[in-house]
Amino acid sequence: MSNIYGSLFRISTWGESHGGGVGVVIDGCPPQVSLSCEDIQGELDRRRPGQSEIVTPRNEQDQCQILSGIFEGQTLGTPISVMVRNRDARPEAYSEMAEKYRPSHADYTYDAKYGIRNWQGGGRASARETIGRVAGGAVANRVIRQLVPSYEVVAYVRSIQGIDAPVDSGQLTKAGVESNMVRTADPEAVKSMIDLVKEMRSEGNSVGGVVECVVRNCPVGLGTPVFGKLDALLAGAMMSLPATKGFEIGSGFGGTKLTGKEHNDPYFMEGSRVRTSTNRSGGVQGGISNGEDLVFRVAFKPTATIMTDQKTVTKENVETGLKGRGRHDPCVLPRAVPIVEAMVHLVLCDLLLLQRGQCGAIGDQRASG
Repeated sequence: MSNIYGSLFRISTWGESHGGGVGVVIDGCPPQVSLSCEDIQGELDRRRPGQSEIVTPRNEQDQCQILSGIFEGQTLGTPISVMVRNRDARPEAYSEMAEKYRPSHADYTYDAKYGIRNWQGGGRASARETIGRVAGGAVANRVIRQLVPSYEVVAYVRSIQGIDAPVDSGQLTKAGVESNMVRTADPEAVKSMIDLVKEMRSEGNSVGGVVECVVRNCPVGLGTPVFGKLDALLAGAMMSLPATKGFEIGSGFGGTKLTGKEHNDPYFMEGSRVRTSTNRSGGVQGGISNGEDLVFRVAFKPTATIMTDQKTVTKENVETGLKGRGRHDPCVLPRAVPIVEAMVHLVLCDLLLLQRGQCGAIGDQRASG
């Protein structure tokens, strides 16, 4: 079950980093949703390796193939299977890792748990697994847009190490984010961020940072009290991504420095719509969306594979040394942006379908009596 996500709209990802391929099976997608390979491929292109000089040079085009669930350009309501073949796998580059545990990787914990692991590039622990999430998220986005045409998700690189580049969420655009290889929203921070990543690569080192995400036109009422809270589901989805180390929504940890009077979001009426004059809640109150923008941040650690000597141990518990091998991102942030967006689509698509099934409508239930 650890490879399955969702309740009504469910995905099951499969495949290893240096195996024959990776992919996803999507179950619970409603019928008659317009869908093509192009709808999925555009998102895969945003996360693929080799797309710029600051990401891993692994030469993968990540071309997707839809094997089932689509007929004449529409979903059938049956399982949708999407496959991406691995074309530039080099498992021999990882042969030393068959015996030695890479620091801060899943090598030791996988061995301790299962007694066996695929040491070729990390197997299921590799970020290449996220291809299935991005493909599933692209389908989820199509479903949501059919129900909520104005829905929009924009994530961007908020910071890399000490370079912080916050922007006003109202000014954030996808075109602006995609206009630069680092996927930040502040044009003045682009060069310094790129220079830092290049410097880390030249030193055989790595850096981490924060991705911020804004969801616009999220309907009121998504999420449930107690165990199905929207913010908790978003946190779980984001923390399931490789290299994540933190999640905060709205004011986050900064809100702890405010008083209740300073932190509360006062209500007011905008025509017939209930609004809040501030959004320190980040669009979620009581675990349920309130119709304001969802705003959250995800922290990503520095890439664990670095091209310098480190201390480690072998499978036989012998202390030794190890230097990184293979092709890796010196900073995962630029390629993490579309993955974060994909996980948002998966969470909200599932909740939209649950809301429609339980309440029969999407939005403020008071309006329908």
